Amino acid sequence: MPAARSRAERFDAVVLEALEPIEARWRTELTQLDVAVDDVPDVAPSTSGEDDDVVEDGNVPLARLMQPGQDRRARIVLYRRPLEARAKDGADLADLVHDVLVEQVANYLGLDPDVIDGE
Repeated sequence: MPAARSRAERFDAVVLEALEPIEARWRTELTQLDVAVDDVPDVAPSTSGEDDDVVEDGNVPLARLMQPGQDRRARIVLYRRPLEARAKDGADLADLVHDVLVEQVANYLGLDPDVIDGE
């Protein structure tokens, strides 16, 4: 009998599922972008001097787009616990993760989110 997946593993699966259609459509444009998951946002303000794009609900960050630097690639970081806290159920979480990813990819590419989502 396989071991039950942890909440973090289930969340990672939701992220991969939400990212798949975006990546399929925008693969060429996203080759220099990484997607990562952290449990919670870092509470310290950014000291990099760079303007990162943050998706927030109130004052709680749900995700951050870190622009590329000299020694790092561009990266979208999704914050698992704040996203889970705002979702009513698994389907709602999948929709929320999808929406946040679409917004962050749009920020990264400098496009409207509707263009990324194919609407």
